[in-house]
Amino acid sequence: MQGSAVSSTSLQMSAPAVSARSTAQQQVDEAVVAVKDHAREFARLGPAAKAALVRACIPKLLAEAPGWVAEGARARGADPGEEWLAGPSATLRMFRLLAESLETIAAKGKPPLGRGTRVRPDGRLEIDLFPASALDAVTFQGFSGYALMERGIDEQQARERQARFYGQREPEGGVAVILGAGNVASIPPMDVATKMFAEGFVCVLKMNPVNEWVGPYLERALHPLVSRGYLRIVYGGGDVGEYLTYHPLVSDVHITGSDRTHDLIVWGAPGPEQDRRRRDHDPLLKVPISSELGNVSPVAIVPHAYSEHELRFMSRNVVSMVFNNGSFNCNAAKMLVTAANWPQRTQFLDLVAKALAEAPNRKAYYPGAFDRYRKLTEGHRTEKFGAGSDESLPWAFIRGLDSTTDDTLFRTEPFCGILSETSLPSSDPARFLADATVFMNDRLWGTLNATIFIHPKAEKDGAIAAALDRALVDLRYGTVGINHWPALGYAWGTMPWGGHQSATLANIQSGLGWVHNTYLLEGIDKAVLRGPLTVSPYPLWFFDNPKTGKVGPVMCDMEAAPSWLKLPGLLLKVLL
Repeated sequence: MQGSAVSSTSLQMSAPAVSARSTAQQQVDEAVVAVKDHAREFARLGPAAKAALVRACIPKLLAEAPGWVAEGARARGADPGEEWLAGPSATLRMFRLLAESLETIAAKGKPPLGRGTRVRPDGRLEIDLFPASALDAVTFQGFSGYALMERGIDEQQARERQARFYGQREPEGGVAVILGAGNVASIPPMDVATKMFAEGFVCVLKMNPVNEWVGPYLERALHPLVSRGYLRIVYGGGDVGEYLTYHPLVSDVHITGSDRTHDLIVWGAPGPEQDRRRRDHDPLLKVPISSELGNVSPVAIVPHAYSEHELRFMSRNVVSMVFNNGSFNCNAAKMLVTAANWPQRTQFLDLVAKALAEAPNRKAYYPGAFDRYRKLTEGHRTEKFGAGSDESLPWAFIRGLDSTTDDTLFRTEPFCGILSETSLPSSDPARFLADATVFMNDRLWGTLNATIFIHPKAEKDGAIAAALDRALVDLRYGTVGINHWPALGYAWGTMPWGGHQSATLANIQSGLGWVHNTYLLEGIDKAVLRGPLTVSPYPLWFFDNPKTGKVGPVMCDMEAAPSWLKLPGLLLKVLL
């Protein structure tokens, strides 16, 4: 079966976002024409020159980071530490890694094929992508990540397909329109970097009204690209996005947002004409479109006799996935999947509830959040944590959804602070993994990311290890995380990020195409990351780590220019 059988009701309740600085249509035309005039020039620019452009942006990104962080924290009601990690740090890291790959292309014709390769017993190729350096291995001790390639792609084919754009002799280039995300402020610049330096397009980036505050910071930080006529940033709501998307000079579109916005662009407004277009495979949009959309992100807990410390750590790991960015993340944990007769199920869920009670309520800044929250909690037995206010929502925890039903929460991404839980019958770990794979693939909407918690002792059992391996191969998600939030793969840069490629234009799920992916791989099935069940020092991305704000600026400086000499200072900030 391709993709998921689940149809989405996602974001039907969204409210529109209104731009405070919309770009006039004449200026939009001027922006498109300006970059179009430089499309061929940019496409034919050598990889060394492109690497120099990327590197020229890095000190400017670093200079803009403090203002970016301060304004982002105000806009989202966040601790500045969260914005440091999710914003400038991730962006700086990707730009640096992309520059390194481009420099290697200039010297050797191709970037490295990851950090090493393996051929699985079933013949599939795995390419190690993280850690990307010895410094990574120290700062993320015990963490790793790899790409599972599509069936039939061996190492030679992977090398041949890698960085394919740079194998073209005289590319013509083209204009890509990027409809920027409204939630995480690093998404727009990282999408720009992918489209420009992996795919060879000049770009017009339209900021989403929800986070258009970051636009001026990006204009200054990416001035080396803007000044050469390779990038323009415009502002506005759906009207500006629609005008740009169908502009006759545009040859490619990328969207981060909802499946409904994607389908409106590709197939037109809902109704008989949209139905006809789908039926006849006649999209309204005539140029390629890539996308990164939403997801009912599952977290499956493989039954085992966990220690009290392990259960507590796992519960806070889950709540950190919910808490980050007020839960306005397409990769936020939304559906716990447990074994009904797991003896520790109630204890674990109580610990999740306790952590939610300790987590301060967040500003519900994304349009439509209050409406979605109300409609999705109605009719469910809901535990609420915190008083909420006219700006914030209490955390909501909905336990015991019947996994055999077609509950709305299985097919609707809340995009607000709601966490649900359902259970499957079998408490045998191997059977649970098999059943959870089927449930996550066929009953939950979306294909972006999934998480599995499993005890290392369980993996020593041959049958359980085989079941986990089978799950990793069979899960139709773009990223699968073992014991940790798949969002780490987003931040690492080397890992491809996007929905599973079993989606189609007609059944888009969480989108098609990859971003980040700084080794410029093609033919990817999914990314897999893993880390220890518990981690020390306490992870910076956990909701209750008070040190993140102090570490953020140091982390950005390290990502901009890694050095072993900087490591002691970074570790001191983490430990003290």
